[in-house]
Amino acid sequence: MSNEQKKGGFSHDKIETNNFLMIVLILITIAFGGLVEIVPLFFQKSTTEPIRGLKPYTAVQLAGRDVYIREGCYNCHSQMIRPFHAETLRYGHYSVAGEYVYDHPFQWGSKRTGPDLHRVGGKYSDDWHQIHLNNPRDLVPESIMPAYPWLNTAQVNPSEMAPKMRALRTVGVPYTDDEIAAAAEEVKGKTEMEALIAYLQVLGTHLK
Repeated sequence: MSNEQKKGGFSHDKIETNNFLMIVLILITIAFGGLVEIVPLFFQKSTTEPIRGLKPYTAVQLAGRDVYIREGCYNCHSQMIRPFHAETLRYGHYSVAGEYVYDHPFQWGSKRTGPDLHRVGGKYSDDWHQIHLNNPRDLVPESIMPAYPWLNTAQVNPSEMAPKMRALRTVGVPYTDDEIAAAAEEVKGKTEMEALIAYLQVLGTHLK
């Protein structure tokens, strides 16, 4: 065996028998691979610029989105239609990144205990959604989705909206001073059920 082979073998053995060195090299490899895949996305217009007509959530829709996340709806429903024929045939146009530039965090995923909700906006009436959220089995007998009747009486907290919108503005959501100032009045007297339905009704409506 040549000296080069011995050195190579020694280096290989050293890496395999030294846990700390192995961990460090693995982390460096993962970090480098992640940077190569992720960094270019920050410079692609298709992933950083909103699609035409996209608007930030209104105060009521934003409150509904918070309810959606709080109640764990994302655990069973994805918001990502993949570019496969079977999915676009059932749900509509596949999801694009430009639809989610104002979502922090976005709700993409592939968990489908229930159907994908990305293009549910306008598909059903407000009354349908209210009945479905009160007791899903009134509309879909085989549904395993839990009921959310308390949303009918729980009120949106107006004082929370302006701080949330200001925080979102710091990460790029173009809320105006007027929109932030009017947020509390916009949600005043609204139930969490109304807010959640308003959020669901806007999903996927900006791209036809």
